[in-house]
Amino acid sequence: MAKKAVATFSAKAGAKSMVKCIRMDRSAKTGAYAFKEELVEANKAKDFFNKK
Repeated sequence: MAKKAVATFSAKAGAKSMVKCIRMDRSAKTGAYAFKEELVEANKAKDFFNKK
């Protein structure tokens, strides 16, 4: 199945410039950490990590 998912991503236009970013955010209510992950374009990865 993994190969099918990868093949689907590579078939789309511009998919080669996509990266998966994972960031740790701290919850204001509990203080626990939560992971936020997102597929972003490679040139916008720094913006993803800079925003809160």
